[in-house]
Amino acid sequence: MKKFKEKFIGDKAFYKMLFAIALPMMIQNGITNFVSLLDNIMVGQLGTEPMSGVAIVNQLIFIFYLCMFGGLSGVGIFTAQYYGNKDDEGIRHTLRYKFWLGLAITIITVTVFVLYGKQLIQLYLNGNNDGGDLIKTLSCGHNYLMVIIFMLPAVYWGMLYSSTLRECGETFIPMISGVIAVFVNLTFNYLLIFGKFGFPKLGVVGAALATVISRYVEASVNVIWVYSHKDKYPYFKGMFKTLKVPGELAKKFFVTGMPILLNEGLWSVGVAMLAQAYSTRGLNVVAGQNIASTINNIFNIVFISMGDSVAIIIGQYLGAGDMKKARDTDNKIIACSIFTSILIGCIMFATAGQFPKLYNTNNAAKLIATHFIMIQAIIMPKDAFLHTSYFTIRAGGKTIITFLFDSVFMLLISVPVAYVLSIYTSLDAAYIFALVHAADLIKCVIGFVLIKKGVWMNNIVKD
Repeated sequence: MKKFKEKFIGDKAFYKMLFAIALPMMIQNGITNFVSLLDNIMVGQLGTEPMSGVAIVNQLIFIFYLCMFGGLSGVGIFTAQYYGNKDDEGIRHTLRYKFWLGLAITIITVTVFVLYGKQLIQLYLNGNNDGGDLIKTLSCGHNYLMVIIFMLPAVYWGMLYSSTLRECGETFIPMISGVIAVFVNLTFNYLLIFGKFGFPKLGVVGAALATVISRYVEASVNVIWVYSHKDKYPYFKGMFKTLKVPGELAKKFFVTGMPILLNEGLWSVGVAMLAQAYSTRGLNVVAGQNIASTINNIFNIVFISMGDSVAIIIGQYLGAGDMKKARDTDNKIIACSIFTSILIGCIMFATAGQFPKLYNTNNAAKLIATHFIMIQAIIMPKDAFLHTSYFTIRAGGKTIITFLFDSVFMLLISVPVAYVLSIYTSLDAAYIFALVHAADLIKCVIGFVLIKKGVWMNNIVKD
């Protein structure tokens, strides 16, 4: 027991250090996801079809978010280690690389959504007998998409700054900008969805417009703060005196970071394909899964923030060359993430049936949502371990391994299992959902072996 405690339980200084990094992200994610729940409920008051149309588009937008996150955080591995190595010019090079990569991702995404948005939404609308109006759902979804695409440049510009701040240990300012943004979003959602206080009643278009406004506010707060406090963040000084990145460094960033971009992009495509597989069981499943996913996002903020903390803390230790401290700290963060997720999962399971009652949808969709929430609660410790393991391996630059570990597994195992069970069995969608996640136990074994062997313990910025 003493050996177990020394290996997995930290002292007061450890938890103070961990939560100094993780707590602002937990607060930001918690407020963001809580307000997203309120947004979701407000859209849900419009009926099953508008809610489902918006949910489908958000599934597509999720691909953009993860591609942007993957692209910027791929080079962010270097940012964290440059910061640990006190190399400001190295950080500036990562910023310039992020600028070009983020711009390319944004342009490509906007082009695809403008040209093929309606066809992408239709992939989720299958013939069924559950009474849903598929034409209305398509119309609501497409109207929402044609407004929400104006948000993408703001997301790109905001993430350029917020990701760098986090990688350098500054999580408070991105938290503040995120909190401001979600309250702006909530306010304009109320005003524009329902037409309150003289504002036009725009329904799903109002929900999209509110999100666009909030993202521009968030990006503006990050940018204004950085340029009004340049002395505190010297690595931002002169970042755009040139947009050139040295060829050798660009190649290094590309080789290490591209697998993460591909991983996040393909993983998000895999998630969208899973949702499409479940949607073959009808519009009620689309609505139920949307409700469950929104609730799950609220409860999983702790282990999500723990994973982000691994990327920052372990990356800095590796950059400083302190391998022993990196391993010890990583063990304790992973253990903390699993223990807290067990407790939170129990609370989530016990309250699963209460959340769907908040939505103006039919009883079938509510029952499906309840079942999905209960399953998500049970599997939360598994997800906590996989999430922190992924970021541990990635912190040491082993991006090819994370690519195989995450998206390749998703596309070769999880997605085929979902489609086979959806097409060739009569199992309820909730049972299919559970079996797909049960396959992740294979990843847990692989992740445990990789973490124990220490394949991730690398300094990738040393000369």
